[in-house]
Amino acid sequence: MQQNPTLTSALLERAKKIRLILMDIDGTLTDGGVCLMSLPNDGSVAEMKVFNSLDGLGLKLAHVMGIKTGFITGRKSPAVRQRAEECLVDYVYLGQAKKMAAFEECMQKAGVTEDEVAYLGDDLPDMPVSQRAGLAVAVANAAPELKGVCHYVTRADGGKGAARELVELILKAQGRWEEAIPQALA
Repeated sequence: MQQNPTLTSALLERAKKIRLILMDIDGTLTDGGVCLMSLPNDGSVAEMKVFNSLDGLGLKLAHVMGIKTGFITGRKSPAVRQRAEECLVDYVYLGQAKKMAAFEECMQKAGVTEDEVAYLGDDLPDMPVSQRAGLAVAVANAAPELKGVCHYVTRADGGKGAARELVELILKAQGRWEEAIPQALA
């Protein structure tokens, strides 16, 4: 496990191969909070999620640079589907109690091997997929058990730029970060 973000040659070699980035949502692209609101008119419940703009730009940069992206999450959320559209995410799997089938389907659709997949997670349900991914990454505030099986732990907490950090790590390892920067300029 790489607790500190010192970029070892082994880590950079893993990152160079990445063609698909998959990630969990709650605790990874969000801070892990789940906000449920009672709607006064009919008593139904709405869910609210807060996403970080740094992560959004990172996902868009991955897309522009030809790296496929995907969300695999246990919750069903229209907000996640909307965020995926905004960030040009290729694969969206909601309501996945177990994530392995979605992981395998994403690999097949993207035409990649396990070595070419990065996975970003924060908690115990992310461990099986992390143990198969070529580059397993835990957010800074992830469960210690997940950190123990990952190749890299971000400096950023979940929902605070961890996905952007991962995209940047991959593009830098691939020698394509400088090429990506102009794509982000408004």
